[in-house]
Amino acid sequence: MRGMENSTSKPDAASSPAGRGFSWPIRVYYEDTDAGGIVFYANYLKFFERARTEWLRACGVDQRRLAGETGVLFVVRSTALDYRSPAHLDDVVTTMSRVEKLGRASVDFLQEAWRDDTLLATGTIRVACVDAAAMRPAPIPGRVHEALQRGPQKDLLAVSTVVQ
Repeated sequence: MRGMENSTSKPDAASSPAGRGFSWPIRVYYEDTDAGGIVFYANYLKFFERARTEWLRACGVDQRRLAGETGVLFVVRSTALDYRSPAHLDDVVTTMSRVEKLGRASVDFLQEAWRDDTLLATGTIRVACVDAAAMRPAPIPGRVHEALQRGPQKDLLAVSTVVQ
């Protein structure tokens, strides 16, 4: 998590296009917590998944359409999380997502969970593009790769899509 592991404030959301920070708010519900009202550690993976999905939408990529029209899927290949401070019932957790590396068939994300100015958790997640039928690595389709390089676009509708 190069350079961000000691971060005490949210990163600038206007960095380079492929690495542009993208934020997504998530309310902590009762179902997200343990008996003490603290977010169960594994739920940060769900929070980060939601944020990556919304990041893809903001890039113009509809995953269901992508799978149907190109036969490829994005799947999580690996994760590493570091927990800093607990989130509680009814908190609003802002997830920050940015691309660390965009490869031919994978995307490495750096993700953070924040409550106001408190860093709650950080994660590095590698997402691979795979052929849905064979579940083997596949190149990210050209137009999708270009959209991911551009990063989230504020003027795109959540339902817009980019496919090959």
